[in-house]
This record gives sequence, C-alpha cells and structure tokens, in this order.
Amino acid sequence: MHIDVTSAQFRMARAALDWTVRELAAKAGVHRNTIARIEAGEASHGPTLAAVQRALEDAGIIFLSAGEQRIGGPGVRLREPEET
Repeated sequence: MHIDVTSAQFRMARAALDWTVRELAAKAGVHRNTIARIEAGEASHGPTLAAVQRALEDAGIIFLSAGEQRIGGPGVRLREPEET
C-alpha cells in the first residue's frame, strides 16, 4: 500500500532501525545529503522518495498513515522478524 510518507516518518523509521544517514543513503542508492534534505522536509523527486521508502520497508519498517490507528497521526512500526 502506498502512503505519502512525512519527513518525520522518515526520521522515525531510520531511528527505529538505528541507521545513520550514511547507512540509509547507501541502502537507498542516494547521496547522504538527499537523506538530510528529505528528513528536513525539503522537496525531493518521487522516484528518490520511493527508493528511500523501499529501502526502509525492505528492512522491516511499516509506514502508518493518519487514521490508520485509533489514536495519533502518521507513524511507523517495525515488522516482527520472521521465524526461520
């Protein structure tokens, strides 16, 4: 499901994974300055945002839109690890 992810959600997702800006940039295939701009709320191109969102989701992040929970606004959740 696609949702419009906020800059705060990108920051929360990276923090939940305990990744540095540099680590997220490498996993998304973008420059670290791009991550800093996205997290600051500066505009970025759709494909760039999609690449960053995909990298976070591939690592287990679930983005929640406003109204998806009983209380609170947009947020993130870390998917439980799959049992092996």
